[in-house]
This record gives sequence, C-alpha cells and structure tokens, in this order.
Amino acid sequence: MATTKRVIPIAQAKVVSPEDALLRDGWKRQTTIGEPRLSEIVKNYKAMGFEVHVEEFKAEGEGCNTCFDAGQEMGFSYGTVYVRKKEGAGSEDELFED
Repeated sequence: MATTKRVIPIAQAKVVSPEDALLRDGWKRQTTIGEPRLSEIVKNYKAMGFEVHVEEFKAEGEGCNTCFDAGQEMGFSYGTVYVRKKEGAGSEDELFED
C-alpha cells in the first residue's frame, strides 16, 4: 500500500512594523523631536485630551537623517509622537478634527 504524503500549506507571516500597528489602531504620527520640546509636546497633547504614545526614533531606510545621527552621536535621544482621541471624548476644537 503506497502512502500519500500530504503537505499542509503554511502562509508566510506578515511582518507588521510597529508604526503600521499603531496606525491601524487609530494613532496618528505627529512629529519626531528631542528634548526638551518632546516633553512639552506630550504635555500639551495630553492637556488637549489626547492619548499620547512616544516611540524611540531609529533612523531607518533611505533619506536624510544627518541631524538625527549627529544628535545621537552627541547623546541626544529623539522620540516620535503619536496621538489619538481618547475613547468617548468629543471634539471641542474644529482645528483637530479629521
């Protein structure tokens, strides 16, 4: 009796970048900046009623990152700020509507 070999197809895992995951969850990227402005921006967005998430900036891909690279060599760190409206919070300022 001949045995038949069955092969189960395995789908390739889709690699999702951290930014793609954040954007899918409703976050919007606002800026990449260093201290002391980073803390000020976070504080101000929170005061306006937004949720705030900060990711450490890492230079990737093509494009000019000379300023970031030079700053990091001098010990500065940079963060990318993402914001989204808090659940259930109404928009009180038309400037920040979609």
